[in-house]
Amino acid sequence: MCSSDLMQIEAGQLAVLTGGGTGIGRALALQLSAQGVHLALCDVSAEAMAETRALCLAAAPAGTRVTTCVADVSDEQAVLAFRDAVQAEHATDHIHLLFNNAGRGGGGSFVTGGRADWERTFNVDWFGVYFCARAFLPLLVASPVGCIVNVSSVNGFWASLGPAVPHTAYSAAKFAVKGFTEALITDLRVNAPHVGCVLVMPGHVGTSIALNTYDAMQLTAEQVAVMRARMLKAGAPVADLPDDAIRQLMHQRAIDFRDKAPTTAAQAATTILDAVRADRWRVLVGEDAQRLDAMVRANPESAYEPAFAAAWQESNTRQG
Repeated sequence: MCSSDLMQIEAGQLAVLTGGGTGIGRALALQLSAQGVHLALCDVSAEAMAETRALCLAAAPAGTRVTTCVADVSDEQAVLAFRDAVQAEHATDHIHLLFNNAGRGGGGSFVTGGRADWERTFNVDWFGVYFCARAFLPLLVASPVGCIVNVSSVNGFWASLGPAVPHTAYSAAKFAVKGFTEALITDLRVNAPHVGCVLVMPGHVGTSIALNTYDAMQLTAEQVAVMRARMLKAGAPVADLPDDAIRQLMHQRAIDFRDKAPTTAAQAATTILDAVRADRWRVLVGEDAQRLDAMVRANPESAYEPAFAAAWQESNTRQG
C-alpha cells in the first residue's frame, strides 16, 4: 500500500536501496536505473556495489545518478552516515523510494548456538530495517509521494527450514519485519497518508545470501561437526567424510541455492516493482511462496510438525 494515490515510478525520482551489491538488491537497482530513477546504494561490499553501479550506468539513460556507500545496516551510526551522504551527493531534502533489502542468514539455534552469530543475524535482518526506516522516513515524508519497501521472507510467516533444522534468528527478525510493516499501514495512513509501505515475502530466490553469510571453506572443526550431525540426522551418508569434504558440500549447497532457484533475482525484482505500482502492500514472491502461505494458513497448528514439512517437500518435488 503505497499511498492514497498510486505510486508512479518515474525518471528523476530518487530510490535508496540497501544490500545493493548482489541478488534482489542488484536486480532492483538495474530495473530502477533503466527507468532513469536515481539510486543511492549501500552494502558491506564496495567491490560488489562498484559492479552493480557499472552495470546500472551502462544501461541507464544519460544523467542517471548512481551513488554508493559502504555501510553495515546493523550499525545505526553507519546508517546515519549513509543518509547524510545521500542528501549531500544528491543535493536533496527528500527521497521517493526506500528499499530495505539487506539481509543475511545464520544464527540457527537459540538453545545451542552462540550469541554473537545469533545477534549478528538478527541485528542485520531486523535492526537494519528499523535503523534505515528511522533515518530515511523523514525524507520520504518530505516527498510529494513516497513508498517504503521492506523485505521479509516466507520465514516471516513460517519459522522453519524443516523439523530438524533450528532457524531462530533469521525467522525472528523476518517476523519482526512483517509485523512492523503491517503496523506501518495504519501509522502512515494517519500521520503521512502520501507515504505507503510494501511488505515483501520472497520464497526461494536465486541470490548469494548463503555465500555472503559465511565462507563454507573456512568453517571451524566445531562448525563442521554441527553440519555433519545435521546431515546425518537428515539421512545423508557423511559419517566418514573428512572435514574438508563437508566444507565442500556446504559450499556447493550455497552455490546451488543461488543457481538452481525456481525464481531469479530479476523475476523477484519485477514482482516487487509491479506491486509498488499496483498499490499492493502484501507481496509473495515466487509460486513456492504462494503455496507455502496457503499451506500454513490452512492448518497453522500443524506447521511445525514433521508431517507438514514432509508435505511441503512433496509439494516442491511435484512442482519441480
